[in-house]
Amino acid sequence: MSGQQLVLKQRAELLGALCCGGTAEPLDCVLDLLLSWGILVWEDYQSIRGPAKPLCSNTRDLLDLVYSKGEEACCLLLAAFEQVLPEAQKAGLCFGKANSVGSYAKWTPTTSSQALLTDRPALVRKLRDHIDGALDALLEAGCFTSKDCDEVLLPVYTPSQKVRRLLDQVRYRGEGASHVLLQYLQHIDVPSQPIEKEKQLTAECLLYQKKLRSSVSAQSHFLGTYGGTGRLSLDDIFTECLLQLAHDNREITSLGLEDVVGLAGTLNEEADTVLVSGEAGTGKSTLLQRLHQLWARGALLRDIVLLFPFSCRKLSAERRMLSLKELLFLHCCWPDRGQDELFQFILDHPHLVLFTFDGLDEFKQNFTDEERHCSPTQQAPVPMLLFNLLQGTLMKGVKKVVTSRPQAVGPALKRYLRKEVLVKGFSPVGIDCFVRKHHNDPTTACRVIESLQANTALLGLCHIPVFCWIVSKCYKELLGCGEGSPQTITDVYLMVLQHFFQRRVPQEQTALGKGWLQKHLDTVMRLGQLALEGLESSCYVFPEGELQKYGITEQDVNLGFLIHCKDLSDSTDCKHYEFLHITLQCFFAAVHIVLNSNSNRSVIPKLFQSECRQLSGLTRVCLGHCIDQPGEADPNAAETPNLQITAKFVSGLLSQHHRGLLLQSCPAASLEWKSKQVLKCLSKGMQRHFKSIPRPVEGEKKSMHAMPSFVWLITCIYEMQQSAIAKDAVAKLEVEHLKLTYCNIGPVECTALAYVLRYLPNPVGLQLDYNTVGDVGVEQLLPCLHICHSLYLRNNNISDEGIRKLVGKGVHCESFQKLALFNNKLTDDCTKHIAWLLKTKKNFLALRLGNNNITSQGAEQLAEGLRYSKSLQFLGLWGNKIGDKGTEALADALKDSTSLIWLSLVDNSVGNTGACALAELVKRCTTLTELWLNQNNIGRDGVECIIHALEVNSSVKEVWLRGNNLSPEEVEELSQRESRLTF
Repeated sequence: MSGQQLVLKQRAELLGALCCGGTAEPLDCVLDLLLSWGILVWEDYQSIRGPAKPLCSNTRDLLDLVYSKGEEACCLLLAAFEQVLPEAQKAGLCFGKANSVGSYAKWTPTTSSQALLTDRPALVRKLRDHIDGALDALLEAGCFTSKDCDEVLLPVYTPSQKVRRLLDQVRYRGEGASHVLLQYLQHIDVPSQPIEKEKQLTAECLLYQKKLRSSVSAQSHFLGTYGGTGRLSLDDIFTECLLQLAHDNREITSLGLEDVVGLAGTLNEEADTVLVSGEAGTGKSTLLQRLHQLWARGALLRDIVLLFPFSCRKLSAERRMLSLKELLFLHCCWPDRGQDELFQFILDHPHLVLFTFDGLDEFKQNFTDEERHCSPTQQAPVPMLLFNLLQGTLMKGVKKVVTSRPQAVGPALKRYLRKEVLVKGFSPVGIDCFVRKHHNDPTTACRVIESLQANTALLGLCHIPVFCWIVSKCYKELLGCGEGSPQTITDVYLMVLQHFFQRRVPQEQTALGKGWLQKHLDTVMRLGQLALEGLESSCYVFPEGELQKYGITEQDVNLGFLIHCKDLSDSTDCKHYEFLHITLQCFFAAVHIVLNSNSNRSVIPKLFQSECRQLSGLTRVCLGHCIDQPGEADPNAAETPNLQITAKFVSGLLSQHHRGLLLQSCPAASLEWKSKQVLKCLSKGMQRHFKSIPRPVEGEKKSMHAMPSFVWLITCIYEMQQSAIAKDAVAKLEVEHLKLTYCNIGPVECTALAYVLRYLPNPVGLQLDYNTVGDVGVEQLLPCLHICHSLYLRNNNISDEGIRKLVGKGVHCESFQKLALFNNKLTDDCTKHIAWLLKTKKNFLALRLGNNNITSQGAEQLAEGLRYSKSLQFLGLWGNKIGDKGTEALADALKDSTSLIWLSLVDNSVGNTGACALAELVKRCTTLTELWLNQNNIGRDGVECIIHALEVNSSVKEVWLRGNNLSPEEVEELSQRESRLTF
């Protein structure tokens, strides 16, 4: 079959393969290759990568364009797909002749600009870690301005996207800029030569590298989390999570997998340790496993010669004194020969080595830098080796990647971090992709996705990969729920319980609430006691003898809740087991607490006091030692995050919704009494937060800066699903502003917040800046929008779709008056919805849309709404791409405003034409007091227009003009003429 026929026949499959991950990176890689091969010319590239076009639309344009170019172009397009797509996505696709690229003569560049095109794929990889240096070189040569650099470095772009924007901008600047960039690239190539010599490995090193790659590849072939259940190939199931990097400037940068170990986002250049942090179930271990797999194949981390993967859980069980050499070879891969030579290579070339440590939060001892150990040959306890490796005292120069839940990493360790990468779970596209990968039958996958989309609470839960896996695994129970579809985390885990028991006896079709729990109560209680005892002592791996102690039978194990822990079993004489996931262990512990009528009366209070850790004199009686003694640091004490997850499940199990199910297994009086205990604990916890609210300063609003534990209490209340409890919880919360910044709030937490906050007695300003709300989280917040007079959602990964839903609800909420959406993923498409909001709401006061991707077209649409607004006082559009044309539209719409007080168009490429249009606004708008125009392209003529306008308007107090096209002499003269100008 010809290339053109293959492209035509497989059009839908090719489109899906490039778009299923939700990221433009695969499409960009294909475009890079086609540009370098000369199949696409620059004008083709520009038409395909047009602004504000959806990914699928760009991909269709590419397929159409290449098809029209004929047979050779189609063959090379297929070759590009074959190079770019991962193995799992190649299944079922035919790429035609394998030698199509090799037989194609690469065109020879005659200019610097052409050279950048022919080498574009390699340049993207090479420049990813040298963006700042390249920009400095272009800036120094006068080819770029600081504004050009800022456009390249916008935090919404991944490092690869930044490189492509850099290359695109260089091409626009012409041959001179291209020549400067090529010279810089030659400069950074020079120091790489010694490294290439170092990589001329000895025979022993090559042999060991081959064995190590083989070992790592075998370990990472199947999905390691969830016990590798179903023997899922990592290639078949891996779905990229959202990775973000929190800078000191509080802007959030998206990252790709290749950037975890790269230079992007480096905060401490002297440190070697990268922390990958995320809550339980967000995909940290799977991400690390994918990193291992790609290194073993030579597809990623090509500069790393040796990669040593460690499990902190396994290291925690190591009681022997070990040297670093023994640690590497005993715990990772034993060399067949030449141990001393191999170890010497590691010592001589630390920058060619990578250590990874998965699950630092499961390591029983807290990090300390008090005991130093510098010798790689001297034996020491494993905790001492680990802590000194992480801080760089031992093996300085070796790159280390460590995963952990955020709460486990304190300031002592953070001082030694190179950077911190945040794992934020799946995007909406990622959920869709994961479900489709999990189900071979497309019809089943579509039904599951439709069910999720019909239940936004459950869709919000699925942003956490472990919940997405549960829902996919328990799809039969999900699809059979009808209107009783899961709403809470407890609902989801009860569905898991039912799924495993029904799998044990396939002919059973008992629905929830029909006695299935009572039938399997003995098994549940045995597993629950094991889980609870494990949480008390931070124990997550259990020897076979421990199972026998609690009467757990082989039949219980075969249910699938417990899985064989092969790593530890291989190194000891007995089998070891662990729960399928830490959250499942917490769930079983919660079930035991709720159903055990003989449990200690203090269990639940102590469980809920885990967040304050203020109790003393606790005895070790069922959770008694879960809270640290004052002045002590018990390495076996229960971890607060796990206790909080357990408390959440206890709240959910004691809800009225599940009372019918539990009554068959536990006396009603016991359930009622425990439910009252939980309510009392939640009430006390909320009151503790309310009492911490300081008195407002005179003239300021009374505000509450909530801590993450406040969000945890809110989620516990949501699990109980009783509106009376939610109403009572916030009845005494009398604040005008509720601040929840940096609280790790995603769609799940948004659901709980909306459920509780909708009962607030008075409207509040809700500040959710610097979280991970996203479009689904925005939708989850809508039930409480009527009680929000202000909503702040800066840095939250929100797109135009989220704004569409927000505006649809907001126009009907009388109290809703202010909206801040700085640094999200908004384009011109959102402005038509916001224009409708401005046109419809007669009391809307403030709108801030800074640092998004709004152009002159969006500004023109926004202007249509501004013409009708008689109430807007504050408008912030800093850091967009509005230009003169957009500025003219905005100025014309606002010139007769009788309410506008403050306007910011900082960093928007506004020139003299735009400044003159704004002068007319200054002249006619008598309410305006501040105008911000810093970092634009305004020259003397534009400032003259503004000065003339100020002569007839005394209400304007300040016009900010720093960073424009004015000489120092002009700045001095103009500031003397008009004191209200600030340069």
